[in-house]
Amino acid sequence: MEAPREIIRVSNVSKSFGGLPVLRDISFAVNRGEVVSIIGPSGSGKSTLLRCVTLLETVDGGTILVDDDALVRDGVYAGRAAQRAIGLKLGLVFQNFNLFPHFSVLRNLTEAQIHVLRRPRDAAERRARELLAKMGIADKAAAHPFELSGGQQQRVSIARAMALDPEVLFFDEPTSALDPELTGEILNVIRALARERITMVIVTHEMAFARDVADRVVFMDGGVIVEAGPAAEVIGAPRNERTRAFLARFSGQQPQG
Repeated sequence: MEAPREIIRVSNVSKSFGGLPVLRDISFAVNRGEVVSIIGPSGSGKSTLLRCVTLLETVDGGTILVDDDALVRDGVYAGRAAQRAIGLKLGLVFQNFNLFPHFSVLRNLTEAQIHVLRRPRDAAERRARELLAKMGIADKAAAHPFELSGGQQQRVSIARAMALDPEVLFFDEPTSALDPELTGEILNVIRALARERITMVIVTHEMAFARDVADRVVFMDGGVIVEAGPAAEVIGAPRNERTRAFLARFSGQQPQG
């Protein structure tokens, strides 16, 4: 059996805003083909961590490796060309969709392919239509975001992230902006991606989903990683008291230990 191969390695990462520490000496890794869920209370640093790894925020210190290439090493960032090359390996799905409202669904998916990847328009449109079909919304190519439900918009957002063929997909609370009845459809889309062994890092407040879909769970609180391990163990039988207290707030969670 082939040994797991790391695709993301975060080491001793720190980040402050206005002198307030938000990330404190964060270290974890993600293997290729693995699904890692990051859970924790609001303000624990989960979204900031995702934004730092995906180049939307800069770290104050630490190292981030993507497929053994250093995005930042000991707080010093790689050059612009290297950052761009590394960034193309990372796709981020936002909680509030972040679609271009004046573009059609199809153009939302093709614009970056054409201008970032330099992909010919016909090839970009072909890839876009493949992904829309995969998301179950092939008939929405000509629609604009305002004509779609929240669940449909989030599926477009996932397809847009996948259109650039990233090696890792990051999700920042992908269901938090959705009505409860639409949450299930997005979770099912992510479940299907997990079955394809697409590498994913998912910040989520859906504990049952994290337990069932993730290979590993990372629990953050106060800007630190409190506990990490196999999903069934961290959510089903957490070792740390802070983890147990957090999970006890969720309906249906009866952590042991």
